[in-house]
Amino acid sequence: MSSHTILISIGSNIERERYTKQSLVALKQHFSDVTVSSVYESEAVGFNGSPFYNAVARATTSKNIEQVCATLKGIEKDNGRVHTDKKFCARTLDLDLLTYDSRVTTTPVVLPREEICYNAFVLWPLAELVPNDVHPETQETYAHMWQKFDKQKQQLWPIDFTWS
Repeated sequence: MSSHTILISIGSNIERERYTKQSLVALKQHFSDVTVSSVYESEAVGFNGSPFYNAVARATTSKNIEQVCATLKGIEKDNGRVHTDKKFCARTLDLDLLTYDSRVTTTPVVLPREEICYNAFVLWPLAELVPNDVHPETQETYAHMWQKFDKQKQQLWPIDFTWS
């Protein structure tokens, strides 16, 4: 069985400390070699809501893309996430597959996830966690992408966060 490197965004704005901690516990149950960025606080993007806690996790897995996505949706559901028709809404836990190795695909999900390029709450944690990794489409490192990102567009700040 081959091993794949995955990057996952983590977000929560309902009981955010609880669910952010739970995300790491669950990710470690389903994947190997899990490491995580610092936790950042950001304003809600796309709707009026409570601020989010955001982070990015890196892990390895032998699961295929479909299995990884199903696992992430299962973790969300186990942590009280209710999926609605609204794209932008409050949530207990939001886990999105950002990359799967350096795969570029549109099915079963778009990879790399497009929001890497335009959401500070994804790009800054990526630049911290895997600064020298290269975005599969832009061919730029995450550190370089963050360096040139317009930081005035979205407010984001690192917070003191204890994972255990």
